[in-house]
Amino acid sequence: MKYFSLLLLSCSFTFAQATHPWQQHVDYKINVDFDVKSFQYTGEQTIVYTNNSPDDLNTVFIHLYPNAFQPGSEMDIRLQNIPDPDRRMATGIKEGDKERFESRIAKLQPNEIGLLELADVSCNGQKITVLQKGTLAQLLLSKPIKAGEKVTFKWNFKGQLPVQIRRSGRNNKEGIAISMSQWYPKIAAYDTEGWHANAYIAREFYGEWGNFDVTIAIDKNYTIGGTGILQNPNEIGHGYSTKFKQNVRRDGKLVWHFKAEKVHDFTWAADDKYIHDQAQLDNGTVLHFFYKDNPKIIENWKRLQPDAIRVMNFYNQLIGTYPYKQYSIIQGGDGGMEYQMCTLILGEGKYDGLLGVTAHEMGHAWFQGLLASNESKYAWMDEGFTSYIEDLAIAELNKNTAVNPFTGAYTAVAKLQTSGKEQALTTHADRFEENRSYSVASYFKGQLFLTQLQYLLGKDQLIKGLKTFFDEFKFKHPTPNDLVRILEKQNSVQLDWFVTDWTQTTNKIDYAVTATSDESGRAEILVTRKGLMPMPQQVLLELKNGTSEYYCIPLREMHGNPKFQGSVQADWPWAQPQYRIKTNVLFADLKRVLLDPDGFVADTDRANDIFVNEK
Repeated sequence: MKYFSLLLLSCSFTFAQATHPWQQHVDYKINVDFDVKSFQYTGEQTIVYTNNSPDDLNTVFIHLYPNAFQPGSEMDIRLQNIPDPDRRMATGIKEGDKERFESRIAKLQPNEIGLLELADVSCNGQKITVLQKGTLAQLLLSKPIKAGEKVTFKWNFKGQLPVQIRRSGRNNKEGIAISMSQWYPKIAAYDTEGWHANAYIAREFYGEWGNFDVTIAIDKNYTIGGTGILQNPNEIGHGYSTKFKQNVRRDGKLVWHFKAEKVHDFTWAADDKYIHDQAQLDNGTVLHFFYKDNPKIIENWKRLQPDAIRVMNFYNQLIGTYPYKQYSIIQGGDGGMEYQMCTLILGEGKYDGLLGVTAHEMGHAWFQGLLASNESKYAWMDEGFTSYIEDLAIAELNKNTAVNPFTGAYTAVAKLQTSGKEQALTTHADRFEENRSYSVASYFKGQLFLTQLQYLLGKDQLIKGLKTFFDEFKFKHPTPNDLVRILEKQNSVQLDWFVTDWTQTTNKIDYAVTATSDESGRAEILVTRKGLMPMPQQVLLELKNGTSEYYCIPLREMHGNPKFQGSVQADWPWAQPQYRIKTNVLFADLKRVLLDPDGFVADTDRANDIFVNEK
């Protein structure tokens, strides 16, 4: 038995050390020529692919995202069949007292669709066969890419920017001409789980780290903002340089040259009526702001700039330093979406909304931009963790001193959990039955993953863990296990029980409390676990004389005490449904009893978390 146990520990340790043994690397060189009248573009692409895996690769998958915006695509069909289609992507039609929805994609004409096609594909100079499958292309290699080998792919491509429906698109509802996200042929991610060749149906992304060298030829009147550092500002102007001489081609186009190092995507937007402002942080990072020359919004966008600096400084201190020299906040897209070194957001509406979406999307620069977990599998790590630091940032800006600034997330999760429509967080992002279930799970239940840990470990210890997580796993595509192991080691506790119930099941937290008098007249507290998910409990006794007493009930499975105040009691094993606390308080002196007085436990029925002594 001893030998067997040591062997298991050895295997476990080896597995933990090998979670991130390698990362693939992809360097892109892209030259694209864009026609602002037809919204069509042509390009040449050279990709140096480094196979750092231990595997020989016989095939490579390429994402062709724009093809999702075609009638009959998987995105279109899913849109027509999901019970609650995204209102940006579907048109509501009233029929009596009911409303049905029609897919906007299904109505696109040939000159309005999204399109991306490859031609003349080669690997190390040898032509290769390409199988196109909707939003994916599969390259059938004539000989495998050996482990440790570096190969060069080349091809030509042509594309068409669709009418604005989701993320990418032209002429969005605020009049932005060009929003170019997920616009180029992009190599799919390959990791220890193999290829992640997911069709583009509606959700978010996962990509390999690399360097981008991108030139964009476009009408001289258009200003571009996006990923990367502009290499030729003195040939461009457009707010990048005050001392410039534009190098305009005979066809009336400027050629913009951008470089971005160690990123996993490249996004840009362009408009002929952009205002371009800059603001610099103390650490040298420059924030760029691109917004429409619209008198109704200019005041808000000017006001946003110092607040955006405060938000980025807050995140730098909270999580870790943003390592790039620029970040762009760009009016464009269809709502708010994070990309590498930039975001596309709608720019009209009230200031609080503009600040909120900016704070959220900037937060993604850490969790999506630099940690870059697989969002198909762990969308909640990105959206939820970002929502957590966003609420902290907004509370800081607004000088909100509330103990729990996350109350909205608790309400949303409790409503979903009692609706009968909840699915486990481990559900693949494309497999949720409803959009609402996906959104509440990824944004709010993901956020509560951290607030529950804050309840268990204390805010200081959670933030310390997030800092370590960022330092150790930036540029490594971490999984939930990576953060949890850090917190376990840091706090000498076990958290497997928490991860299992919160992410892999739809078990609910529901505890109830009551109090009675024992034979000596002293108060006896009875706490009952009604839901399947366990959670340590903090119990507050309020006495009629105005004083209070706290009790801490540890959970046996945690193998350590939670970090909240109170007289520590014997641990509570999960299988035992009830727990009693014998107190020295006279029942007659007891005013009321509360579970979780600060409201950090995601209890689905808080009505039974309080007992009031009416005697």
